[in-house]
Amino acid sequence: MATDSQCAASGGSAVSALSIFLMNLWAYPSLVLWTFFGILVFPFLFSVLWLFLRWPTGRLTRWFIWMYGRGWLLLMSPFVQFRRENMGVIGQGKPYLFTVNHLSFFDTYCMGLLPVYDVVFAVRSWPFRMLWYGSFMRLAEYLDVENGSLEETISRSKAVFSGKGTVLFFPEGHRSRDGQLQRFYSGGFNVAIAGGVPIIPLCITGTDRFLPPGRKLFHPCRVRLKALEPIDTRDFREENGHVRLRKLVKEQMSDALEKMRAEED
Repeated sequence: MATDSQCAASGGSAVSALSIFLMNLWAYPSLVLWTFFGILVFPFLFSVLWLFLRWPTGRLTRWFIWMYGRGWLLLMSPFVQFRRENMGVIGQGKPYLFTVNHLSFFDTYCMGLLPVYDVVFAVRSWPFRMLWYGSFMRLAEYLDVENGSLEETISRSKAVFSGKGTVLFFPEGHRSRDGQLQRFYSGGFNVAIAGGVPIIPLCITGTDRFLPPGRKLFHPCRVRLKALEPIDTRDFREENGHVRLRKLVKEQMSDALEKMRAEED
């Protein structure tokens, strides 16, 4: 005869399986429709906003992508609890360089939680080859750090900073398979020092549960995005200062992620 605990475990598994089924029944069609709708209205909305705001093409496209991300957050909210923390450290209209740990393809969507929209993503080459994303990424003037040189990345990033925009790097360069921070690359830290802008590390948890690498089914989860205190990069201008800065940022992010996960257990 089954014990109460066995029955509870069986019931919990059934509820979990049902939640996963319902989430995927909702998430995939809604994501496709939201993306199709965004592509459909983009030309009209872009033209109207350009006439009224007169923003540069890149900036206007980045606002559109940010709004697309916020719409996606709303669509996922029946199954995902989104939480953002310490966003007050991000000043409006100030240039920064964000560093974010990388757990899932949908980490980029979760950047819709940020209070600023003018964010240029520095990414590897493969997303630019995606038919439905590549065109928008180019219009948004995203940085292909795999095919471009460091000098080109610095030059283009400085142009973003001069327009009070922000550049975002995934310093690991790829998604973590075990949830732990991987080796950090130096590119973003060289860019921040050369551009003279503060670094704000961002720590994200939960997206590895939402859709980890190699999986196709979404899972209900809790996603947290926490901004750490800004780091003044002017203190790292010595030779190989980027190495010291890289180690500091990784240490701070590692400590913050450990505490965040401990709070969620």
